Amino acid sequence: MKTSTLIILAVVCIILFVAPLIMFSGHGEDDGYFGGADDAAGEAIEETGFKPWFSSIWEPPSGEIESLLFALQAAIGAIIIGYFFGYWRGQGKEE
Repeated sequence: MKTSTLIILAVVCIILFVAPLIMFSGHGEDDGYFGGADDAAGEAIEETGFKPWFSSIWEPPSGEIESLLFALQAAIGAIIIGYFFGYWRGQGKEE
């Protein structure tokens, strides 16, 4: 690549990184920024007066354990997917 192309790409990357920091500086969730879709969906459902017809069998005792279980689930899924992709690639090289 040419040096000028690399410089242009670097400037674009810097702009893409710095622009959100400048646009949202000083704003937070209290101002309505960075609110998650889960929160917005939960509030919209509560406004309709919907009552759930079942409840969870078990609820984790804390948010940290819930995050741990989510990360463990993601890791197990990644291992399974990685195994099958590796197996598939190995079969392709064997032929």
